[in-house]
Amino acid sequence: MNIRDFMDVAKLEEILKSWSRATGMAAAVLNDKGEYITSKIGYTDFCMKYTRASQEGERRCLKCDQKGRDTYSCHAGLMDFSREIRVDNTYFGKIVGGQILPEEPDEDKFRSMAEDLGINPDAYVQALSKVNVSSEKTIRAGVDLLASTVNMLVEEGYHSYHKQHADNRMNEDIEKVATYINNISTYTKNLDKLEKNQTILALNASIEAARAGEAGRGFAIVASKVASLASEFGECNHQIEEEMKHLTEIVKDIAKNK
Repeated sequence: MNIRDFMDVAKLEEILKSWSRATGMAAAVLNDKGEYITSKIGYTDFCMKYTRASQEGERRCLKCDQKGRDTYSCHAGLMDFSREIRVDNTYFGKIVGGQILPEEPDEDKFRSMAEDLGINPDAYVQALSKVNVSSEKTIRAGVDLLASTVNMLVEEGYHSYHKQHADNRMNEDIEKVATYINNISTYTKNLDKLEKNQTILALNASIEAARAGEAGRGFAIVASKVASLASEFGECNHQIEEEMKHLTEIVKDIAKNK
């Protein structure tokens, strides 16, 4: 199951946007296959247009992406994060982002890094100047808040989805049971007719046996047995009707109180 199956992604994206504006950090949500299900919100040119645009920078970034857990420092000196989204121990994806400086940057250091990555140093430092700066403590607190909020929303969406499907399935099951009850009711009415016909048949057989006198004694015994079976048959059918009434009331209570 994918997060998209039970989560309003547009709503999730609005939360990420608000959080990004408040913290100055980038954020995005990926599904369990590593596919982005939201936009890359607040992603910086420093990371995307310059660092990752270089072959060596992309290699280093991918290495950080693979190894990075929780909140961590990337190879370029920025802080990133990767937090799992789980519901009942089932992995549904992760929240990633960051791209924020934990302290004021040393321009000379970043110029040297730009040269190492084959990036124009002036353009690199210019892009760096637009990266937000915050304390590591504040960054970690912001990431914790986002991770808790997203996990809570996903869990709520997941359980609401399953509850809705359980309700729908219950409605379908109730409709099926109601159909079965109606079918059985039709059968019992047919059985009533058969029981009455059998009783009449037994009565007629008894009359004919009486007219036959001694020669009809064996036939009379059979007629008596048929009448007895008809009576038992009718009683059994009556019990079925009573049980069906109880079952109908139970189904109505379930439908009313579900």
